[in-house]
Amino acid sequence: MKKVLVYRSELLPPSETFIRQQLLACTSWTPTLVGRQRVEGLPLDDLTVRVIGRQSRLRELLRSARPSTVRRLRLEQPDLLHAHFGTDAVDIWPVARKLGRPLLVTLHGYDVTVRREHWESGAQGMARRLYPRRLTAMSHSPRVHLIAVSEAIRRSARNFGLCEERLWVRHIGVNRDEFAPTGPPMRERAQHVLFIGRLVEKKGLRHLIEAFARAQSQLPDARLMIAGDGPLRGELTTLAQQLRVPAQFLGQQAPAQIRQLLDQARLLCLPSVTATNGDAEGLPMVLLEAQACGVPVLTSARGGTSEGLVPEITGVPFAEGDVATLAWLLATLLPGHTRLQRMSDAAQHFIADRFDLRDCTSRLEALYDQIAENNTNPEGS
Repeated sequence: MKKVLVYRSELLPPSETFIRQQLLACTSWTPTLVGRQRVEGLPLDDLTVRVIGRQSRLRELLRSARPSTVRRLRLEQPDLLHAHFGTDAVDIWPVARKLGRPLLVTLHGYDVTVRREHWESGAQGMARRLYPRRLTAMSHSPRVHLIAVSEAIRRSARNFGLCEERLWVRHIGVNRDEFAPTGPPMRERAQHVLFIGRLVEKKGLRHLIEAFARAQSQLPDARLMIAGDGPLRGELTTLAQQLRVPAQFLGQQAPAQIRQLLDQARLLCLPSVTATNGDAEGLPMVLLEAQACGVPVLTSARGGTSEGLVPEITGVPFAEGDVATLAWLLATLLPGHTRLQRMSDAAQHFIADRFDLRDCTSRLEALYDQIAENNTNPEGS
């Protein structure tokens, strides 16, 4: 079987289960996970892993590949390199060039939605000031190929200035063995609205808290469950207390705990917005995982509203920051367990048809095949 080296600088943060699942779902390619360092995060015992160590600051500035890293990875005899996130792709590109192998880059969101001038200002770190220029330049190499996780991210990549000739959309998919409906039917569930995500500006939790406050008089039994942590936790906790919203801030949760929360929820809400620096969602996996578990969704996430649900059938989209509409949706949908059950059933079918992990990974491996056979012009879109 052909071999792909899948690169992520840190192996692997807790939020990046999707990378681990994609690797495990490969059937026609042998994946090896490669990174600069291990971090406290996801278990990797069931994967083949190579830790190559960090580059010196000088080599990073010069975009030079460390010879020992090149020698070590050449021994793996890869047919292809696949980097997740544009930032990591820029870092591993010098190695890919030395190896003489094509590089496939999956663009997820912030890597092409954060505005170029924000990167260039040094706000993302001085080492990233040249990131937009470097990503744009390498995207024009015939050995570089790009995947966007949604049509919304494909549009962002074009706006960022990346080459369109080798840019495709490939969804990552959901492991339906792991994310399956195991909770009680909707009529037996408490009126819990679930939020899962980092507590940062982009996730828009402030708008959900404000909407909950507006709808609360009509939802005396409702509760807001918040799974996640981040720099805005203190500010958001204070807001919920001031507005007297019955919210539980649960902190970061392990995958098993997330599954339990999904089993108890009537709705999942992801009220994402475009951050001040331009950062925006691609296609949040949590929307797909919730629907796979039979939980209808409310969202304003860019890719989520257009590709990640069936409007009015598996969930309801709303405009970014539209607190009034979100409050109305909560008050209208949350008490109606009959409609929610219909949406729950439809959501499971939608994910099975469009976002099954095995099917999505098979399409990815077909793209691997085309790139390996013809570095300059693989077919398909």
